[in-house]
Amino acid sequence: MSMGAYDEDEHERREQKASQVDTDFDDVRTEYRGKVEYDSGDSAEALLDQFHEMQDGD
Repeated sequence: MSMGAYDEDEHERREQKASQVDTDFDDVRTEYRGKVEYDSGDSAEALLDQFHEMQDGD
């Protein structure tokens, strides 16, 4: 065989393997339950003050 030539049996084996579909995985969506909480009560100024305090603490 020359450079770049391929074995026909190997080509067919790879083609067959590539055409098979793996159906062993679970196709059910995961359902998450819980809640998200956030506090938007602070003003932008208060948040900036807190940020500056954190920077000065390092």
